[in-house]
Amino acid sequence: MVRGFSAELKRVLVFAAIGIFFGYINGYMSWTLIATCSLYISGLLWQIRRLDLWLAKPNKQPPDASGIWGTIFDNIYRLQKKQRKEKRELKTVINRVQETTSALRDGVILVDSHGNIDWWNRAAGYLLGFQSADQGHALINYLRHPEFIDYFESGDYKTPLDLPSPRFQSKHLQYQVTLFGRRERLVVVRDVTQIHQLENMRRDFVANVSHELRTPLTVIRGYLETLADSASMPEKWQKPFSQMLSQTERMGQLVEDLITLSQLETQSRQQPQQPVNLQALLHTVRHDALELSGNKRQQINIHSTSEVVITGCEKSLRSALSNLAFNAVKYTPSNSCIDLTLLKNETGIHISVQDNGAGIDAKHIPRLTERFYRVDEHRNSSTGGTGLGLAIVKHALLRHDAELKIESKIGQGSCFTCYFLLAREFKPT
Repeated sequence: MVRGFSAELKRVLVFAAIGIFFGYINGYMSWTLIATCSLYISGLLWQIRRLDLWLAKPNKQPPDASGIWGTIFDNIYRLQKKQRKEKRELKTVINRVQETTSALRDGVILVDSHGNIDWWNRAAGYLLGFQSADQGHALINYLRHPEFIDYFESGDYKTPLDLPSPRFQSKHLQYQVTLFGRRERLVVVRDVTQIHQLENMRRDFVANVSHELRTPLTVIRGYLETLADSASMPEKWQKPFSQMLSQTERMGQLVEDLITLSQLETQSRQQPQQPVNLQALLHTVRHDALELSGNKRQQINIHSTSEVVITGCEKSLRSALSNLAFNAVKYTPSNSCIDLTLLKNETGIHISVQDNGAGIDAKHIPRLTERFYRVDEHRNSSTGGTGLGLAIVKHALLRHDAELKIESKIGQGSCFTCYFLLAREFKPT
């Protein structure tokens, strides 16, 4: 059967020739051509009707037709077969993905660009109590914790969020959001109850042991001081007693640092805030650092253009800044220079402690805030450090929504900078 546009064009020419021939014979050229065109248009309408009936039942074979209509029927039929094949393949992939995600122990939730729930796997349904009627509704209608709402709407998903389970009192869940497509979001929900419990046990153990050690260490230190100062102490015992006293003091400082770190980790972040004058605080820290420096004759300078007052906890801020300044005093040589700088600009409020000491190799910098991490195995014992100072700094800053950045080069000294948000600045009402 002849098909295609050329065949349809031949058909039009044939109809036109027939109309002209009969119009010439009967003398009514116009009416004959109109009748011929009407007949051709009726044929087109009949084919359109056949197409409409066939499209209503797309699984049937296409009708036989000549000319352009045969081509149209065949092309549509091929497209339908291709679409059905792709649909089957896509359905197979979707079923496979759903089977895979259903086997996951972590919950997976797909959220559209408007924040509504598109789909969730079996684990998410169990952890959050979703039902089939919840599809299409806003996720924050089911996860109403203020911290999750702020996290979900912020768009900043660099770090996961840990919160108590909204369904089970004994569980603790971690949420990690990933953006994809056109502002759609993939929410992964992980049960971190065991990790949370182990972390709490570790914190409680450290806190309890630290408090239990404080009293016996105080008694031992008292007796050692008494015996060391005794005039009847034989000369050969003076050095051993002095060393025991020194190590007892070091252990006492370690216990105090553990208690401080434990308090920073366990106390609520929503503790009462008060105005803290950072410039005045730096002067206090400088005075304490000079006392520690003693006969090292170090020069400690404060650089500040204006007073800056923020809301926070003065005790924890003083602990953080003191640890940075004391480290600079301990790890820089005599007659060195230490700069304490307070700066406020459009990026935030910055407090830096810079020294011109030996510096730190770049490979150690990412781990400096870990508990008991040592750049040099012999460094802490020689300086009397506990290895907890920078961990205390890190946790104290976290409680003030601030962060610590470390820059250092071997032979050029180090710079430790605390970055505070401008929103932390105290504004009197």
